[in-house]
Amino acid sequence: MKPNTFMPKLAGVLLATCMLAGAAEARGKKLELYPVSDATKGTYQELCAECHGGDRLGGIGPALLPESLKRLRASAAAATIKEGRVHTQMPAFGDQLNDQQIADLVNMIKTPLGAMPVWGEKEIMETRIFNEDYKPVEKPVYESDPLNLFVVVETGDHYATVMDGDTFEPLTRFKTQFALHGGPKFTPDGHYVYFMSRDGWITKYDMWALKVVGEVRGGINSRNIALSRDGKHIALANYLPHSLVMLSAEDLSVEKIFDAESLGGETTRVSAVYQAPERDSFVVAMKDTPEVWEVSTNPNAEPEYDAYVDADNYGKDGAKPTSEGLFALRRIQVDAPMDDFFFDQSYKHLMGSSRDGKSGVVVDMDEGSTIAKIDLPGFPHLGSGISWEWEGKPVMVTPHLRESKISVIDMSNWSVLKTLDTAGPGFFMRSHENSKYAWADVFFGPNKDQMYVIDKETLEIVKTLKPLPGKTAAHIEFDRDGSHAILSIWENDGMIIIYDAKTLEEVKRIPMSKPSGKYNVWNKITFSAGTSH
Repeated sequence: MKPNTFMPKLAGVLLATCMLAGAAEARGKKLELYPVSDATKGTYQELCAECHGGDRLGGIGPALLPESLKRLRASAAAATIKEGRVHTQMPAFGDQLNDQQIADLVNMIKTPLGAMPVWGEKEIMETRIFNEDYKPVEKPVYESDPLNLFVVVETGDHYATVMDGDTFEPLTRFKTQFALHGGPKFTPDGHYVYFMSRDGWITKYDMWALKVVGEVRGGINSRNIALSRDGKHIALANYLPHSLVMLSAEDLSVEKIFDAESLGGETTRVSAVYQAPERDSFVVAMKDTPEVWEVSTNPNAEPEYDAYVDADNYGKDGAKPTSEGLFALRRIQVDAPMDDFFFDQSYKHLMGSSRDGKSGVVVDMDEGSTIAKIDLPGFPHLGSGISWEWEGKPVMVTPHLRESKISVIDMSNWSVLKTLDTAGPGFFMRSHENSKYAWADVFFGPNKDQMYVIDKETLEIVKTLKPLPGKTAAHIEFDRDGSHAILSIWENDGMIIIYDAKTLEEVKRIPMSKPSGKYNVWNKITFSAGTSH
């Protein structure tokens, strides 16, 4: 569905804000679905389709699909339909609909579509739009260090703030698409940054001009994006449809679409895509099939060990690999599907978590084979893992999503070196090459207001901070030189708190609306070992 306005006018993107409010923490028994009646379909078309699309795939409002609303509580959805939401364009329908009609609409949006939606090159290109007010600049329009800027994603009201990393003063604040996810990705020179929303919208933003350049919708339900080492290509991982989409970073046009299928022909969701800069490639996690893909971003790539293969010809009638160069595809077979990848700094080794959440699996990317399995119960959040040198050997440290612990893994032999007990499951870890400390949150449970500071030499928790009692403290990020650590109070009426990274003393507080992530240009473009990649 092609938008007819550009992002600064997309206030309608908030129409379903409350439909997802609190979804990340929603828990409870599975909703029992029942057939959607013609009357309910008619109600949807009358009241909802104009903004969310007649097929529920979204328009100026987000898609209303179970994939997008997976953890949404039915009661929260019903309350929003009935009461609307203050400060957004989501109206209240309580005077038009009775409780049963509202329940029927909730049932409808939680019901899967009857068939896989089509979202190919034609559909993608029809959504592409550019900012008529944007003009490129030859140098930054500010005096701040462009490599020490932060992008702060504020999911409470769907804005992003660009902040000076030296003065910690905001330079600008602008409207984003609804429900950004996966972390923004910067070009190698830090000039441009790309954002992705759960509804598959990709936004290109000029960090020098402080202006949105353009947008395109590359998927219906998307997981994350990656940018190639040269900054020329964007890879988008999709749950809906089952695809991996390659876009031009210059003009957001479609370059190639991979249908996500195993060698056996089974279709699969794409869990995530990562840039592997040392390999000049993208590495792709598959949700439903035991394969890891590597897609070359080197136009001169050649087939290696019969690994780069053409998915259409491989294995048919004895055909040999023919694909080489840009977007050449390599498939690595593993024992079972893996999620949530971590890479060592050389990108030779990949660690993924098993689907049962009980172990980590290590793959040698050069050899294309599994070389180790690590006992890691409690679902390690490997994508948030960080690494540093400890007593002459590399260690990787990861929080766990389902157990109250942090694991320290010896990467020289892929064994668990130490386990730290915590007050609850965690989500993020961060450090910096110039800091002696690593920081880890307690994201889930009653102790979500705590933040741990870990000594990287002793591997011990040396301080527990509680910056705002009762409020979620999360997602540390460092400035360019590692002298300051910036923490989020993950609430709609939240803030960021800046700490002196050496003394651990508080320096400054800046109010923000649920600042879910803060991303420093320098740390991201240099692939710091202390931050997620």
